[in-house]
Amino acid sequence: MNGYWEWGKSYGGSEMEVKEGRTSCSPQSHKRHREGSNERGCLAHGLIPSSMVKFALRAVRPATGARGARLTLLCLIASLPASAQWMGKQTGCYSDPIAANPNRPTVANPADITQYGVLELEYGWDRAWPAKGVTQTSTNGLLKFAVLCDVELRWNTTSFLSQTDASGTHRTFGDNWLGPQVRFYKQTKHVPTMAFSYAVKIPSASTEGGLGSGEVDHQFTFLASKDVVKIHFDFNASQLWLGGANGFDRNQEYNLAFSHAIRGPWQFTGEFYGDTHLNGTTPGFASSLWALTYTVIPRLVIDGGFEAGLTSGGPNRHVFIGVTYAIANLYGKRRR
Repeated sequence: MNGYWEWGKSYGGSEMEVKEGRTSCSPQSHKRHREGSNERGCLAHGLIPSSMVKFALRAVRPATGARGARLTLLCLIASLPASAQWMGKQTGCYSDPIAANPNRPTVANPADITQYGVLELEYGWDRAWPAKGVTQTSTNGLLKFAVLCDVELRWNTTSFLSQTDASGTHRTFGDNWLGPQVRFYKQTKHVPTMAFSYAVKIPSASTEGGLGSGEVDHQFTFLASKDVVKIHFDFNASQLWLGGANGFDRNQEYNLAFSHAIRGPWQFTGEFYGDTHLNGTTPGFASSLWALTYTVIPRLVIDGGFEAGLTSGGPNRHVFIGVTYAIANLYGKRRR
């Protein structure tokens, strides 16, 4: 992608909108404007509000008759924040009505982010049996806000964590992860939506009973999502730096999730994922996850399912239930 207008296209709506000329101020279309049209070329293609163009022409014409000056002024106007917001609306940045974009129930996250300006909450209950005689119960939340058209701020938290084993029951607040996700390409016919994300762990969980490490961790992730023959795929590849007494241990995590509509609001979801070897006490593993989701209304989705480890070292048994709700567009009509 080269130049501002290509950047605008990556934020643009459907492939059809691109074909219909919404990126017509590309270098190639500027050439067409020079060869045969006047300064109203961008207006004709719907790129600059007509009221803005008329005001600019009236302001410049008395001072100079130079056509070049008028074109320069129009380009400056196009770069103003108000015009940028208007461009966002034309290229699909705004979406009505509000609809949820669940990251649950899979470990993988979609490359597409929450709708522009929308605050969205995910919350769930988990019960896991990581080893013989050990039971873990937790409640987990994810708060997402699309501060820009392709930039989402994320706060992932384990608000409660309990573990029961031979030594008794230990309870604590869990860890918190903070960071952004940036979408840099939107899905086209042959290319998936692509994004990258970064998250840093704030070690807020108690280290008693091994519930928390007490160390800062980092995670960088590449994300890709694509619809293929009515099946949606999410692929994640992550590099993790996990803090320890002797610095950071490093490993990778790979995820492939897929989903397909069953009937009406019901949808089936599956996932295969795994981690590579971390250190002498934490081997690599592979696991699978299976779930059903139900869309109550477009902005409210509930889910439930289970996870089954495929190799030793992975999760043993794990069941979960959760909900995703798109709360509101915080920008409202002010940004439209």
